[in-house]
Amino acid sequence: MKIRTRYAPSPTGKMHVGNLRSALYEFLIAKHDGGSFMLRIEDTDQERFVEGATEIIYRTMEKTGLIHDEGPDKDGGYGPYVQSERMQTGIYMKYAKELIDKGEAYYCFCDKERLATLKSEVVEGKEITIYDKHCLGLSKEEIRANLDAGKPFVIRQNNPTEGTTTFHDELYGAITVQNSELDDMILIKSDGYPTYNFANVVDDHTMNITHVVRGNEYLSSSPKYVRLYDAFGWEVPVYVHLPLITDENHKKLSKRSGHSSFEDLLEQGFLTEAIVNYIALLGWSPEDNNEIFSLQELIEKFDYKRISKSPAVFDMVKLRWMNGEYLKAMDDDKFFEMAESYLKAALTKDFDLKKIAGMVKTRIETFNDIAAQVDFFEALPEYDVEMYTHKKMKTNSETSLEVLTEVLPLLEAQEDYSNDALYATLVKYVEEKGCKNGYVMWPIRTAVSGKQMTPAGATEIMEILGKDESLARIRKGIELLQNA
Repeated sequence: MKIRTRYAPSPTGKMHVGNLRSALYEFLIAKHDGGSFMLRIEDTDQERFVEGATEIIYRTMEKTGLIHDEGPDKDGGYGPYVQSERMQTGIYMKYAKELIDKGEAYYCFCDKERLATLKSEVVEGKEITIYDKHCLGLSKEEIRANLDAGKPFVIRQNNPTEGTTTFHDELYGAITVQNSELDDMILIKSDGYPTYNFANVVDDHTMNITHVVRGNEYLSSSPKYVRLYDAFGWEVPVYVHLPLITDENHKKLSKRSGHSSFEDLLEQGFLTEAIVNYIALLGWSPEDNNEIFSLQELIEKFDYKRISKSPAVFDMVKLRWMNGEYLKAMDDDKFFEMAESYLKAALTKDFDLKKIAGMVKTRIETFNDIAAQVDFFEALPEYDVEMYTHKKMKTNSETSLEVLTEVLPLLEAQEDYSNDALYATLVKYVEEKGCKNGYVMWPIRTAVSGKQMTPAGATEIMEILGKDESLARIRKGIELLQNA
């Protein structure tokens, strides 16, 4: 059996991290065994449809490398691949009526007023109305009269109220539920559109989907899915229900967290490759302890049997670390190409941006970190003279004032402000003074940067700043120390 998986998003906005993980796992399951990966757009929920969201789906899939073999733009013989277009073929109504003929579904003509009188139950934190099968008892004549009169209707699944239903999930094993807990869910809505659940079953079967990957919030709906497959006499696909993704406080990842979508993470300066790598590890772990994988390596290593049932915590600290590892390993020219816009946004003066990029490459974890690393080049920040005191370097305000005062004339006489030339001049001074490098370099770096942490040493910073600005900052440092 050739594996066929599908990613079937609804165009309702940005791509949530959970949705991207489902797409990634579907892709990896198919590609690991040489199968096919399909993209299907589920747009039957017209109320939640967001203009432009379909383009976001395509753009995200392309950026992440999750290239589909079939889809709206790649007909593989199972189209249409957009549910609203499939609806126009009459496929959903056809199968719903087939279930009516089998006694597995029925017309329901109840209006809002009657439905409002029905009992409600809280299921998994949501209040749902339990339908009482009132319209199941309508005669053929009553149904025909209502249809002829144009009375609005929905088509409901006819679930049993006694016994149990069992289905198998690859992670959770056999799960059995009481049929009394199964509501008669709507299959066709009053506007003629199929519900998400019904369209899923019909499309997955008619498109020969073998493996269905989705969040474990759908576990409670799965018995109804299985009953539909059984009612049609169709083979049930392999189900893989994924663990919940939570934030660091073990709460469901929400839009308010600021990192719930792929677009959010890109805006925060993360690399696509690092995002995909990290999301692959949200619930899945390889046999070895390696954590850095290319997409091709993930394809080779991925085994869905190693997906955990426990909730996966979205750890921003770990994602930042992983992104930093990708940045360090990146080709220097490629890094500059990607970092240039961030550097230009932070620095308006005429600096050697390529050289600055080289300084920050191994010191940042995301591109958005660049501004805080380089802002001192633009303007010397206000700083406390306490920064001149460093126990390890054996410096304090007095020793720093002495050093800055003594090196100032040397640096004023210096014509070559390249890093190597400046370093040679200062090392000669260090040797003559009989001290360690840090004793001299620390106060100079403090004076020219005004920061505790910098992406480069004193002479590298001075090379970027140039002679006039470097000397002006050292004189400012002397003035601050004298007035302290």
